[in-house]
Amino acid sequence: MKSQAYRMTMLFDFYGEILTERQKEFYDLYYNEDLSLGEIAENYGITRQGVRDVIMRAEATLTELEDKTGLIKRFHAMRSQLEQLGESARELAALTGRYDDTRLAAVSRRILEITEELQKE
Repeated sequence: MKSQAYRMTMLFDFYGEILTERQKEFYDLYYNEDLSLGEIAENYGITRQGVRDVIMRAEATLTELEDKTGLIKRFHAMRSQLEQLGESARELAALTGRYDDTRLAAVSRRILEITEELQKE
């Protein structure tokens, strides 16, 4: 994946709901709001080490889920395959002009519409 912060954000987006409320809050503040461990600790009246422990447990839980399920890995593979499918549909649409087949043109347009729709989700 691209970077550690991106990876952690993806893990949170996919699996964050299984974390405790405190883990979600600290994780979000640290990775999404870019607060330091010290800032979070000060805001919650606990030690910096306490904040770090909560975030580390959350990271371990999310990483373990990804290792077991592979949802993010499959998500990225599907995105890549959708891009390839879209490119093939555009190529097919370009070729349909040679054969003047309205059904073929309609099918290629529909495939392209579906792939674009899926890529937005």
